[in-house]
Amino acid sequence: MTMKAVLASTALSLFVGVAAHAQETIDHAKAHEEFEKFRAEMEDSNPAELFALKGQELWHAKRGPKNVSLHETCDLGLGIGKLEGAYVHMPRYFKDADAVMDAERRIVWCMVEKQGFKFEDIAKKPFMGANDTQAPDITNLVTYIAEKSRNMKFAVDLKDPKVREIYEIGKEIVNYRAGPFDFACNTCHGTDGRRIRMQNLPNLAKPEGAAKGVLGWPGYRMTGGVMLTHQWRMNDCFRQQRFPEPKYASDLITALLTYMTANANGVVYKGPGIKR
Repeated sequence: MTMKAVLASTALSLFVGVAAHAQETIDHAKAHEEFEKFRAEMEDSNPAELFALKGQELWHAKRGPKNVSLHETCDLGLGIGKLEGAYVHMPRYFKDADAVMDAERRIVWCMVEKQGFKFEDIAKKPFMGANDTQAPDITNLVTYIAEKSRNMKFAVDLKDPKVREIYEIGKEIVNYRAGPFDFACNTCHGTDGRRIRMQNLPNLAKPEGAAKGVLGWPGYRMTGGVMLTHQWRMNDCFRQQRFPEPKYASDLITALLTYMTANANGVVYKGPGIKR
């Protein structure tokens, strides 16, 4: 084969490869667009509403060894029993617990401290599994409380020095590389335009990327027919990085949620959503 023929063959191979990659990109973009249309249609009859209704019952029910309701004992930052806007202002610092807490962690704290439940019992199975027919109580409660902040803007208070400290810890965590693949959160979520299979990966350092990371949680996952919280999403990211799964309702997860949510400050929360 002549040199001219070799060059022509090489050029053809490169062209075919580039064309195939371009077509794959178009196919992924089209599939993503179609899914987003489907998700928008599903939002009108989002199954998350059923979990929120159950959460409403649990919030007002007298339960636990102390036989009291969360409605009459639990302060989510705006006063005992007040829910409107509480979700979008968390994570926040709570003086009674001397800790910055996200919504799920705070509700668990109230269940333990106010109602008398044992943390160990709640933590045995905090998330809904693929074969479960019912969600854990905590998932229903988080969904209900999140629903009460629908159409309000995220407003994590970074002027609070304790919240700012946890935010900075979260910022360090997303850059921490370790594990068998030497991954960090930002390996996937620190650059624009990243994607795994058909899933676009938002850049969490930017407001628009952080917004994509926090909107829609808690969310109803169509592929498993389960309702899941943002705490679950964070734990699952660690699993995908091949890290040990964090302890339930841990400082680490709160730091990550503080970082992500604060980066989305000013974005309107649309309520519990639909996930792939």
